[in-house]
Amino acid sequence: MQRRTKIVATLGPATDVEKVLRRMIRAGLDVARLNFSHGDAEEHRRRAEKLRSVAKECGRDVGLMGDLQGPKIRVRRFKEHSVELSDGAAFYLDSTLGYEDGTEEGVGVALDSLHQDVVAGDILLLNDGMIALEVQRVEGTRIHTTVITGGIISDHKGINKKGGGLSATALTDIDRENIKLAAELEMDFLAVSFVRSGADVIEARRLFEEAGGKGLIVAKIERTEAVLDMDSIVDAADVIMVARGDLGVEMGYAELTGIQKSLIRKTRKGSKIVITATQMMESMIQHPIPTRAEVSDVSNAVMDGTDAVMLSGETAVGKYPVKAIRAMDEVCTGAEKYPLPHGSTRHRLGDYFEGVDEAIAMAVMYTANHLAVKAIIALTESGSTTRWMSRIRSDIPIYAFTPYAATSRRVALYRGVYPVAFEIEGSDRERLYADIFKTLLSNKLVEVDDLVIFTKGDLQGVSGSTNSMMILEVKDSE
Repeated sequence: MQRRTKIVATLGPATDVEKVLRRMIRAGLDVARLNFSHGDAEEHRRRAEKLRSVAKECGRDVGLMGDLQGPKIRVRRFKEHSVELSDGAAFYLDSTLGYEDGTEEGVGVALDSLHQDVVAGDILLLNDGMIALEVQRVEGTRIHTTVITGGIISDHKGINKKGGGLSATALTDIDRENIKLAAELEMDFLAVSFVRSGADVIEARRLFEEAGGKGLIVAKIERTEAVLDMDSIVDAADVIMVARGDLGVEMGYAELTGIQKSLIRKTRKGSKIVITATQMMESMIQHPIPTRAEVSDVSNAVMDGTDAVMLSGETAVGKYPVKAIRAMDEVCTGAEKYPLPHGSTRHRLGDYFEGVDEAIAMAVMYTANHLAVKAIIALTESGSTTRWMSRIRSDIPIYAFTPYAATSRRVALYRGVYPVAFEIEGSDRERLYADIFKTLLSNKLVEVDDLVIFTKGDLQGVSGSTNSMMILEVKDSE
């Protein structure tokens, strides 16, 4: 049984040893993530080059994602690098305070407009919600608060406002430079952090394309505003990432699971790709096996229909990056053995399709779910037909036959879709079928006499031209 849910894993110091990266790819890595919040341009170039080299050696098309830092709002530094805040104590935040002048009385913040975004009664959450402050009053740039939940706070920890509403723009000057780097490195996916609306996604796409980028745009959902404007974001983005860290802090952990399920459902309904991320196997940074709670968390995301699950610190800095990939692979495969709770899909049954290629994709999946076929073969330029197919719940593998490495790396993120390198030689139909059968049989993807569904377009070299489907019986081409 092939795993249908894809695995995204973050590269970092723990993966810089080539043999570790090779073992991760062989264990099932589908898309590698470079986190622009850490490291410099040369580090990212080196890791991107090594990934492509090792993936080629392994005979795999592994996607590459660049993840922009975004306007992560942080406290500045403390004189002693950390302080302990007691419950009930007074504490202030001030954007004009010296960079390294923080004490247990107050600290500087890296958002000049923070004092304009809060009023008395607002709750500010520091260090992923570990510290909670209630705003008492605002005097100039200084925000006076009372500590509701105390603890140790150190340099550069993040700040969130409960319920959202901070005015920081989605793209910083550093992000704009990293967009150019992502284009230079021919990244297959560009993830935009702290998206607020579809307009943020459109702006990031414009900058990426102007720099020569051709990859897909990932909108990270980690703000309250994004959840409230999901329709425009789904329309504008190619991929949605449910980034549960800051999202859980802003909206509250009690509602996070319900929000996650809603976002997965809405994204799939919009025929887009969805990644579930953050702390999926966090304990494996230090331990060789996941907790039962983590197993349940991953399994639930898989059974809700997520296209991919993501590892962050587990592989970037963890002690067991290869074991984390293997554990994720095992959990996803185990969850996929059980029937999904929603039964047969009703995906877009009441809608009009965007084009002929989408209509063909939907017809293919209806046929596949009502006929004993072993595989779906899509001859594809851009991968869009396989994306639409992957929105339909099915256990039948979808093979994206494409001559383009960039398309292969892109579809590596799509649930239930597997890239196959394939060159079309000539225009003879029987020769084409024979070559397809030979490729399927040599890779042991099907057996002789199996039924497969085949889709293609009449216009070779034209993206989005899929206009036909056929049911074929596999024949031995020898």
